[in-house]
Amino acid sequence: MAQDPGATTGTMAIDRALVRELAELLAETGLTEIEVEDGSRKIRVARTMTAAPVAAAYAAPSAVAAPAPAASPPAAVPVAETGQTVRSPMVGTVYLTPEPGAAPFITVGQSVKAGQTLIIIEAMKVMNAITAPHAGTITAIRVENAQPVEFDQPLVVIG
Repeated sequence: MAQDPGATTGTMAIDRALVRELAELLAETGLTEIEVEDGSRKIRVARTMTAAPVAAAYAAPSAVAAPAPAASPPAAVPVAETGQTVRSPMVGTVYLTPEPGAAPFITVGQSVKAGQTLIIIEAMKVMNAITAPHAGTITAIRVENAQPVEFDQPLVVIG
């Protein structure tokens, strides 16, 4: 009797291609978790965040529903910058410019004043200005325009 190689008796058949696609989507978007549901089948893929001594490092995504091939790690590991990291106070979409086609709020090497707008995070159709907690120089911008961000994700480093 021939049996589907992806299925075992009494367990859910795993669509490995779907799990791999979801893991790649996590890597592309910077999200930490994604879940899809199709009838009685539910697949959740998540990656854990681990703190390195100086900078955050991302662990490879893992499938909760079934073992999955690990997605390749990010190509470049972030280098630690000196200064204070401004982190996201919410989940949303980050915007580096006040409107499409406009100049960015900040650039690396630019001096900023306390209270100056660094970026905007859109959450639930509300635009939230993220401001500089203190004066300094922008040493790194850790996000890209229109990128989804998670709570406490590093956004900008001010030296």
